[in-house]
Amino acid sequence: MPHSHHSHSGQFCKHASGLLEGVVQEAIHQGFEVYGLTEHVPRYRSEDLYPEEAGMSVDALAKQFDDFMEEAHRLKELYATKISLLVGLETEFITDSDLDSLDALLNRLGPRVDYIVGSIHHVGGIPIDFDLATFHKSLHSMKTESEEQELFLCAYFDAQYQILQRFRPEIIGHFDLCRLFTPDMIFSDHPLAWKKMERNIMYAIGYGALFEVNAAAFGKNWDTAYPARDVVESILKQGGRFALSDDSHGPHAVGLNYKRMAEYLRATGVSEIWYLQESQVPNAAGRTVQAVKLDGEWWNHVFWHGRST
Repeated sequence: MPHSHHSHSGQFCKHASGLLEGVVQEAIHQGFEVYGLTEHVPRYRSEDLYPEEAGMSVDALAKQFDDFMEEAHRLKELYATKISLLVGLETEFITDSDLDSLDALLNRLGPRVDYIVGSIHHVGGIPIDFDLATFHKSLHSMKTESEEQELFLCAYFDAQYQILQRFRPEIIGHFDLCRLFTPDMIFSDHPLAWKKMERNIMYAIGYGALFEVNAAAFGKNWDTAYPARDVVESILKQGGRFALSDDSHGPHAVGLNYKRMAEYLRATGVSEIWYLQESQVPNAAGRTVQAVKLDGEWWNHVFWHGRST
């Protein structure tokens, strides 16, 4: 049965579509065994709101997240006999205050947060996955044109490292989102950034994280999932473990491109897939999920009917 550790809905994320219950029902329909519900944590400054959030206040954004937690736990209980739903969150890191606010949020919610997807969506306080123009704005905010790409990547991996150190997320989300608009970029061409990337991989492996293989990249004109081959090879070389995500933004995207992801993983030599399940024993971060390895037949049952279009 397939698994996914990362998803959104239009009910609680303005750039997604559909109801959260619709996402869950589609996951059940497709035979998912484990499905993670992981809306973005709130942003806390009005200048960090996206255009589709025009008219919302930061207080409304915070309430929207609280409403998500309530609905996600309602669905988790309602559909418990049909699917294992995990209720998590996806991180944001724009300024240091976001990390402090996430600390406070986690302390308030306690065991209601099953796990964390550790993701970076901003560099230099500017979104890198909104559109190409905004990506270039972030890139060009670096020191000089000759240095900007290296500095941009270093800033991305340094921010990612802070998330890893402070929160120890169980899932590392779209590891190389920093090259969303430049998928042909080769990290090894940037030796300082490559060194930081490998530092992050080793740190995450050290505390037991799973690296998300995220099928959403196929919908962004990539010929790979996130992460691309060079990162996958580095993770494999260092003994890292992989988990699956569709990063769906509505019911229409549940399981999307899982067949292509299977082909990609075969081609890159990934022979093991892991997933999260609830446990009575807290992990290193104090949350009660544990990583479980799928058996050797996972190729046959994880991707048995994943959609490719």
